[in-house]
Amino acid sequence: MSSSPLAAIPDDLLSLARSLDAEILPRVIALRDWLVTTAARMEDANEVLNGFLHRLIDLGVPVDRAVSAIEALHSEYAGIGRFWTREEGTVVRYLPHGDRREAIYQTSPFAHVNRTGEWLFLDLADTPDDLFPIVPELKEAGYRHYLVIPIRFTNGAENAISLATRSPQGFSRQDLMILRLVMPSFALVTELRATSNRLDEVLRIYVGDDPHKAILSGAIQRGQVTRIRSAILFADMREYTRISSTLSPESAVELLNNYFDCLVPPIEDEGGEVLKYLGDGLLAIMRDRGDDTGGAAQSALTAATKALRRIEAANNEGRFPVQVNVGFALHHGDAAYGNVGSGQRLDFTVIGRDVNLASRIADLNKRLGEPLLMSKPFVEHLWGNPHPLGAHAVEGFEEEIEVYKP
Repeated sequence: MSSSPLAAIPDDLLSLARSLDAEILPRVIALRDWLVTTAARMEDANEVLNGFLHRLIDLGVPVDRAVSAIEALHSEYAGIGRFWTREEGTVVRYLPHGDRREAIYQTSPFAHVNRTGEWLFLDLADTPDDLFPIVPELKEAGYRHYLVIPIRFTNGAENAISLATRSPQGFSRQDLMILRLVMPSFALVTELRATSNRLDEVLRIYVGDDPHKAILSGAIQRGQVTRIRSAILFADMREYTRISSTLSPESAVELLNNYFDCLVPPIEDEGGEVLKYLGDGLLAIMRDRGDDTGGAAQSALTAATKALRRIEAANNEGRFPVQVNVGFALHHGDAAYGNVGSGQRLDFTVIGRDVNLASRIADLNKRLGEPLLMSKPFVEHLWGNPHPLGAHAVEGFEEEIEVYKP
C-alpha cells in the first residue's frame, strides 16, 4: 500500500484539472454536473449508481465491479449495500443489525478506509491473500486493481464505495485523476439522497405512511386537521398493567414486540395503516375506496380475526411469558389527523369523536367478555349478519352505543 499510485495524484481540484487531458476534462465536468443535477433528483438509487458507473466507463475508466455500502437509519436493517458488475447490473442487499455484521465489517477494506480517511489502492498481483478477506475472492474472479473510497457524511456516518477492474493495465493515472475529480460530487449526491431517505423512513416508521407524507408536504402548523373517512380499528391488551408489573422493562418491551407482531401484519396485509401505538394498544384505519365503504369494513374485520388467530397460536406455542388476550373494537367514521402541542414541540396525532368512540368500545370487550366488538355504523357497511349485543353506556358519550359481534 506504500507504493500506491495514488501518492502521485494531486489532491486539489485545480491541479487535477490542469493535469488531466484537455480533451477529457469537459466530459469529466459534464459528469460532475450530471451528478449534482439529474442524479440528485432521480427516484431510484440503483439508476444513479448505474448511470454513474456507465458514464465512468464512457470516460475510459475500466470499472468491472463496484460495491457501495451506505448506513441507514432503519428499524429492520443497518445499511444498504449495492453490488454492481458489468454482467449482472445492480443487486441490492440490506445489511442487518447485529454483532455478526459488525465483526465482518471490522475486517473489511471499508472499515480500513473509514478508520484512515484515505483511499485504498490494491494491485492484487502484489497483495497478500490475508490482507483482507475479500482479496482471494477478487483474485479468483480475475480482477487486477481494487480501489476503496471512503464517503464520510457531515453527520459522521461512515460509508464507502469500492471499484475493481479486470483490465490488464488496471486503473491508469488518468483514471485515478478522473475519480479524484468526480468523487466529491458523487459523495455529495449520495449524502443528500441518504439524508432525504433517512428523514422519509424515520417519519414513516414513527408516525405512519400518510401522516409522514403530510408532514413532508408542509402540514406542520399547529391546528391543521385532515379528515379521512375510514374503518377504524382499535386494539389493546387485556390486563397489561398487571402482566407488565411482574416483568423487567426489557421483558415488557419484548412482550409488546411479539404481541404487535401478531397484530400488525394482518392489518398491513389488508391494506390498513397503523396510525398510532398507544402503549399496549394500537389505532389503525382502512380507508374507504370511493363509494365502496363495505370493502374497508370487511378488510378491518378480516384483519382483526386474523390477528386474534395469531394471538391464539402464539399463546399455544408459549411465545408469551403469560397468556395474552386482546380486545378489538371496530368502528366506521372520521379519523382526523391534527397537529397538537405548544411552542416548538408538536405531536402529529389522531383525534376526534369517532376515534374516541372506538377506544370506548374497546373498553366494553372485557365487560362483555368478547374479544371483538363492532359499532352499528361499522356493521352497516358489512355484507354479513353480525349478532347484536344490545346498547351499552360508555364513558364520555351520553347515548348508549349499540355493539355487535361477528
